[in-house]
Order: sequence, then structure tokens, then C-alpha cells
Amino acid sequence: MKGHRFTDRLGFAWAGLRTAWHTEKSLRTHAMATAGVTAALLTTRAPPLWWAVMAVTIALVVCAELLNTAIEALADHLHPQRHDAIKRTKDVAAGAVLVSSLGALAVGLAFFVDQVCPLLQRWLP
Repeated sequence: MKGHRFTDRLGFAWAGLRTAWHTEKSLRTHAMATAGVTAALLTTRAPPLWWAVMAVTIALVVCAELLNTAIEALADHLHPQRHDAIKRTKDVAAGAVLVSSLGALAVGLAFFVDQVCPLLQRWLP
């Protein structure tokens, strides 16, 4: 992409996001989870720090998913036949998505304990 204008590079990035959106069900699932997280943040009137933590966490998971998608597409294109090295590469990339998702789960649990539990204690007798 060297030598391309910024607007061209931005267009390439948007094209990549569109492609991933149309081809990866898990990316659409992450979008639904993001909507749920946003609703929880709005409902609890969470402080700005929680919004920032959630934004970074969501970005990390989506970034891992996009990188996994790119690695899988490239590996499948370069070596469409089954190969142990390709399998290991794809498994490691999927592992990165799993690690980021587990981290997001931990952040979600911390949010629940810090923001949701106090609300439930006030609402429930």
C-alpha cells in the first residue's frame, strides 16, 4: 500500500471490514454482543472509565477476529490442501481469538460485579 493516498488506504480498510462482515458470522455475533454491552453501559449509567475499558476490550476481540480471518484466508489461498503447518497456524490464530474473548469475559464479569450488582441490590428487596 505504499505510495497510496490516505483516502485510498482508508478505502482498502473499509473494504476489508465489509468483506469480513459478509463472510464471517462470528464478526456479526461480536456486533450483537457490542450492542448488548452498549445497552448495559447505558442502563447502568456507567462512568466514562467503563466505557473506555469496554471500547478497548471490544476492539481487541474484533481485531483478533479480523486477524484470524485474514490469516485463514491467506493460508487457504496459498495452500488449499490439508497441511499440518497450515492447521497449526490457523489453530494458533483461533487461539488468539479465544484468549481475547476470555479476557473480554473477565472484563464483563468485573463490570457486572462493579456496576450491575449494586443496581440489583437497590432494586431487589
